[in-house]
Amino acid sequence: MKIAFFSSKNYDKTSFNAVNNGHHEFEFFEEHLNSRNAFLAEGFDAVCVFVNDKVNSTAIAALDKLGVKIIAFRSAGFNNLNMVAAKNAGMKVVRVPAYSPQAVAEHAVALILTLNRKIHKAYNRVRENNFSIENLTGFDLNGKTVGVIGTGLIGKTFCKIMLGFGCTVVAHDVYPNNELQNSGVTYLSLDSLLQQSDIVSLHCPLLPETNHIINKSSLSKMKQGAMLINTSRGGLLNTQEVIDSLKAKQLGYLGIDVYEQEAGIFFNDLSETIIEDDSIARLMTFPNVIITSHQGFFTKEALEQIAKTTLNSLTSIEKGEQLDNKVIVV
Repeated sequence: MKIAFFSSKNYDKTSFNAVNNGHHEFEFFEEHLNSRNAFLAEGFDAVCVFVNDKVNSTAIAALDKLGVKIIAFRSAGFNNLNMVAAKNAGMKVVRVPAYSPQAVAEHAVALILTLNRKIHKAYNRVRENNFSIENLTGFDLNGKTVGVIGTGLIGKTFCKIMLGFGCTVVAHDVYPNNELQNSGVTYLSLDSLLQQSDIVSLHCPLLPETNHIINKSSLSKMKQGAMLINTSRGGLLNTQEVIDSLKAKQLGYLGIDVYEQEAGIFFNDLSETIIEDDSIARLMTFPNVIITSHQGFFTKEALEQIAKTTLNSLTSIEKGEQLDNKVIVV
């Protein structure tokens, strides 16, 4: 099968080539997929896309005219897909629902520890021969209440890690997990979770009902000085209202690995560029904010699993076999 990769980086080439064994034919494009450059997929059977590709109705129509019939997401989320357009075009769409929940969950913990113990500040001080620990005071995680919104595979893994720290873990999800409940996790309404938590971590998908789930109203319900972590999708946060909450000192800490307008920013070297996005520029001025550029998934184990799952799905389609990771199969 001939596969066109969009939004590709060197690590994509390395991980996919390592597990291919010559069965599929690849071409890698750095460009994000959109309706204007979909022509790059001419002559290919499938496109492989990532989180910032625009798989909207116009892009799908362009791919359909080129004879592309398969869209493979090398990610768990597919909120950038127009599902109706894909179905109408008869597209087969697959994803990677589970690659390494540990990778993202552990990154969320890394953000918590960095913010809490001010590791970023300490690192910069020592680099300048400043060994003072003034104003680097943190707090014990043990005994704190951690609220987890979304307890799928990643949220479940995160809950278990925080239980190991001795935290009280509360959660909110439409489908409570019995295993977590038996482990000591208490499911609450969203409002109760926000009111009780010292740390709130987001692990839910971006859906119409979760878009801007963190907003002026929900932020006002959180404890003053609480910490907010987002390693899921940028659209879960209303960025401007989060900035307002930080300025008002209602929100005490913010750690994000995703950003609502990250396309064109994340995964790119902009060190010689003036960033025109005022919201992320403002966020970077806060001393109590840590931003990483969508690297939560970025472990060698996760990259290998993403490549294997994606290619196994495409091979199954080629052979007419049953699919386990389908989004839409027509």
